[in-house]
Amino acid sequence: MNLVYNSDSFAVVQISLEQADDMPSSSAEGASTSHAEVVRGGYEIVDKAAKKGIFIKGALAERFREGVEALAGDGEPSTEDIDDYIAGYTQLAQQPLILH
Repeated sequence: MNLVYNSDSFAVVQISLEQADDMPSSSAEGASTSHAEVVRGGYEIVDKAAKKGIFIKGALAERFREGVEALAGDGEPSTEDIDDYIAGYTQLAQQPLILH
């Protein structure tokens, strides 16, 4: 787990899970891949004001990452720019935040 963004409005955590060595995986070409190459996971996005969160993975997580990289590629984005971008994803959030 890696906290990649935290503002007054949102928190974004990147979650990467490596597949165990004893669980071989096949790539698209059918060849077996090594432990270090097999990573899965996604991003947990928390809307602090709405007290809701969402976990995105796969193609949606890839699109999220590419969008963040595009923002950063245009120079130093403001907190407002990043928050506006993240807000588009939190509209999908259904899970209420619960403290244990």
